[in-house]
Amino acid sequence: MNPVFTRRSIRRFEERPVEPEKIEQILRAAMAAPSAGNQQPWEFYVVTDKEKILKLSKSHKYAGCAAGAPAVIVPCFRTKNLVFPMYDQIDLSIATQNILLEIVNQGLGGVWLGIAPIEERMRCVDEIIGIEEGLRSFALVPLGYPAEEKPPADRFEPERIHYL
Repeated sequence: MNPVFTRRSIRRFEERPVEPEKIEQILRAAMAAPSAGNQQPWEFYVVTDKEKILKLSKSHKYAGCAAGAPAVIVPCFRTKNLVFPMYDQIDLSIATQNILLEIVNQGLGGVWLGIAPIEERMRCVDEIIGIEEGLRSFALVPLGYPAEEKPPADRFEPERIHYL
């Protein structure tokens, strides 16, 4: 079935590592996202170091599930030389959704943990990963082989659709 309809937030993972080829495909999907003016403001940090992952899991009160992930992707956005800087986080949202969909396509599970626009969270994650100047962290995406199963969720509500 289409990953759009089967994707669920997975917060528990098996201990086995994710193959580098799968991570590359996930990042290819992220970079295939559309962006305002084709500015492509994204850069990605792939964290597999257990110590850093543990620190990331403590970056805010909802990030604890990251501790058990074999990998965490940290989508980041550039803050300089953008054609449309007001759309940088929208562009990152699209890229992060592509990450989540390709995670499913690769037989993995993952979850989007919000960082931006909460400055305290962003600063904390930026420090943990040693982010380059001119970049800011946007989200955490812990991923791996799922250690839990969740059925697809049907969230379709026709009463929210308005035809004119």
